[in-house]
Amino acid sequence: MIPSIEWTVDNKVRMIDQTLLPHKLEFLEFDDFRAVATSIKVMNIRGAPAIGVAAAMGLALATIEYKELTKENFLKKMEEAADVIRSTRPTASNLFWAVNRVLKIISSFPDNPSNISDLVIEETKLMAQEDINVNKNIGKNGAALLQDGDVVLTHCNAGSLATVQYGTALAPVRAAIEMGKDISVIADETRPRLQGARLTAYELQYDKIPVKVISDTSSGLLMRLGKVDKVIVGTDRVTSDAVFNKIGTYLVALAAFDNNIPFYVAAPTSTLSLQETIEDVTIEQRDSGEVGNILGKVQIVPNGVECLNYAFDITPFRLVTGVITEDGVFTPEELLKKYKG
Repeated sequence: MIPSIEWTVDNKVRMIDQTLLPHKLEFLEFDDFRAVATSIKVMNIRGAPAIGVAAAMGLALATIEYKELTKENFLKKMEEAADVIRSTRPTASNLFWAVNRVLKIISSFPDNPSNISDLVIEETKLMAQEDINVNKNIGKNGAALLQDGDVVLTHCNAGSLATVQYGTALAPVRAAIEMGKDISVIADETRPRLQGARLTAYELQYDKIPVKVISDTSSGLLMRLGKVDKVIVGTDRVTSDAVFNKIGTYLVALAAFDNNIPFYVAAPTSTLSLQETIEDVTIEQRDSGEVGNILGKVQIVPNGVECLNYAFDITPFRLVTGVITEDGVFTPEELLKKYKG
């Protein structure tokens, strides 16, 4: 897949408009951090790693806007811009990780705002390349878990479109295929925004990787029938006791556990938030209209009936076989030992 987001030579943020997929492949360009923040909120761009890079690039645009101010006013405005971006999606830890990384640069250099802006722009380009490198290492580490002929079930989209490029949960699939293994994918449709049906299927077909789409309610049966060998999902945040990922992941993990199927989570270290527990995390609730309508086009719920729309759920560590990071594959206990201390 082509990059989901990039910094252009004329200092703009260019991203795929994922709300139009799979019907249209179109790009958005922004030169205002507020527009980038809106694009994150309305999910023109989505996926924890991609959101992190988008947040950083949004702040880079803010430095350009404010670079003629005094250092004191510049710092004040950048904090305000950071607050705007932080408010867009409360659950994905990459967003906050990226904002903090950029703010650290801004506060660490006793230089004029124009020079700081140049530093931030270069840092965001570096972060984008780092994301690709991290994803490829996740792919290499995860590919060792896959056997020739394996069928991998995934939920939501944690592929190239959810990152700058290459993906997290789909990275092991890509890497295994590059090694010559015969691997195919089953993608849950992922209601209510259908990221599996629209995005995972799109990018795998684009890259000629075998994929089938199922309804979310089918995954347990397919596991019971022996049609799934491994489950690999992405994550938006990993705490010291659980994995937070797209709503429906918990049910997939329960079905995998009950059918003795390995359940792996692909998590770049930027997604780890191991100082937190389940109680510390705010689970995003989105517009109920996403549930009551199919992609905002066809109403499927009677007028006046309330819809609940939690964007993420909580999968406890007891259901997780292993976590795949850029450094290796770890059980939850090993993960805490390596990264928390």
